Amino acid sequence: MIETDLLVVGSGAAGFSAALTASHAGLSVLMVEKEPQFGGTTAYSAGVIWIPSNRHGRALGIADSKEEALTYLQQEAGNRLNLELANAFLDNCNPAVEFIEKNTYVRYEAVPIWADYHPTKAGAAQGGRSLLPLPFDGRRLGKRFAELRAPLRTMMAFGGMMLGRNDLPHVFRMTRSARSALHVAGMTARYAVDRLNHERGTRLTNGNALIAGLALSAQERGIDLWLESPVIELMQRDGAVIGAIVQRNGQRQEIRARHGVVLACGGFPADDDLKRRYYGHVREGHAHRSAPPPGNRGDGIRLGQSAGGTMAEDVAYAAAWVPVSLVPQPNGSTLPFPHFYERGKPGYIAVDATGRRFTNESASYHDFVPAMVEACRGRAETSCWLICDHRAIRRYGMGAIGPAPLPLGPHLRNSYLLSAGSWKELAGKLGVSADALQDTVEQFNTHAARGTDPEFGKGTDAYHRFNGDPTHGPNPCLAPLVQAPFYAMKMIPGDIGTFLGLRVDGHARVLDGTGAPIRGLYAAGNDMTSVMGGTYPGAGITIGPALTFGYIAAQHAASAAR
Repeated sequence: MIETDLLVVGSGAAGFSAALTASHAGLSVLMVEKEPQFGGTTAYSAGVIWIPSNRHGRALGIADSKEEALTYLQQEAGNRLNLELANAFLDNCNPAVEFIEKNTYVRYEAVPIWADYHPTKAGAAQGGRSLLPLPFDGRRLGKRFAELRAPLRTMMAFGGMMLGRNDLPHVFRMTRSARSALHVAGMTARYAVDRLNHERGTRLTNGNALIAGLALSAQERGIDLWLESPVIELMQRDGAVIGAIVQRNGQRQEIRARHGVVLACGGFPADDDLKRRYYGHVREGHAHRSAPPPGNRGDGIRLGQSAGGTMAEDVAYAAAWVPVSLVPQPNGSTLPFPHFYERGKPGYIAVDATGRRFTNESASYHDFVPAMVEACRGRAETSCWLICDHRAIRRYGMGAIGPAPLPLGPHLRNSYLLSAGSWKELAGKLGVSADALQDTVEQFNTHAARGTDPEFGKGTDAYHRFNGDPTHGPNPCLAPLVQAPFYAMKMIPGDIGTFLGLRVDGHARVLDGTGAPIRGLYAAGNDMTSVMGGTYPGAGITIGPALTFGYIAAQHAASAAR
């Protein structure tokens, strides 16, 4: 038997936040992770955190307040908003981030024009709430770098080079700007040197930078992290959770946790049974592809339920949706590519099986998927086609395809990308009405040339414009599709994590069926129910609460220990 003060199950943002907070509060901590690599879904993510009224935004002169943020969340979630959780988040998110930046290697910056996803609603911010992690040198992890989960392969250039949000404008301008060309050349040269000694690049951005900074800090504090060590059972006495049984090296290991267990296993996006139960289009037999790691099978939720915890099913949506394309791999399999950005660029539209547009392409990825599902209701599959012309794909790329000078040929040959010299020919390849597609494009082009989209309003708010091209006018999100050949890529529904989780209180304690907290049991990250009531108000609304409620759980465990 091994004894510790706090047992943390999972190694994403929530798990590391809980472990580091507890360690700095004087508790001994053990982290366990069932996968052979650490980082969870966070390592795949952009690493962005949504933190209203943060100090980085204030330093840029951005005015914000808790009251405005709460108003916005109430506008978003309505009666699904749990005010206890919302207030706990808003009261603790800034102390949590300040703790992380003071006591770890993680550093953030505000993006002044990164607007909330519905910026016209009361309380929404036009920028500053979403914080982006700064790059991190993975070589500082030493031998543990090989144990850090790599991003989705489809999201890396040349099979292993990470690109951060601040790198993308340079990538888009590299053939038109000497400064951008130098920036991209510098990244590429660093990557080439890295590959002499590493399987991938060590210039880490996004969620990889966040996890690496947290992991190095935890390592230096002597926090043990066991890999390939799943929790198979929680231990209870007199209704309280007192530890867990961990499977390690083929042996059952009893871990006594004097002051609690924190469940931070990443929700259930890889559990097919739960997805059929909670994802309507999956229940109907339609295709869906989750982007998070395949190990996220709802382990934490089931462990919580085994101790008496209950799931909170009263959410707007079961998951954080994103449209994905399926990228063919050499072995015949496919990998998902989440379409976050290019839909909002000028020169792109999305059409359904009728060949007509069905939504605003520059709306958030979470909003795009329900619109796709609704447009395909009653059809044999839920899917759509993202379409662009030659100018657009060469300037911005499409899906996993980078902009010029990266080649299109391999993607045309494996049919990831379809191409045609006319709209009639392209319609034939897509199996849609040629007349409908031609009419759709002609109507769109007429208005796009003037910078307007009377049908869906693409490019009409601050969030749309943030994802557009600031150098393009009069509307950064609109351009006619006129330069042949024309291109199309199939997209289906996907997700980047689940919103359904265990009921918790404002201290992150798991609640039983009567609403009472289960002593010694906490949940954070996607193992707890969405603070946002299953809505998606802005970039970072998953990892921001994950860091915050990991911090809250550890603070409560430490206070109970005193």
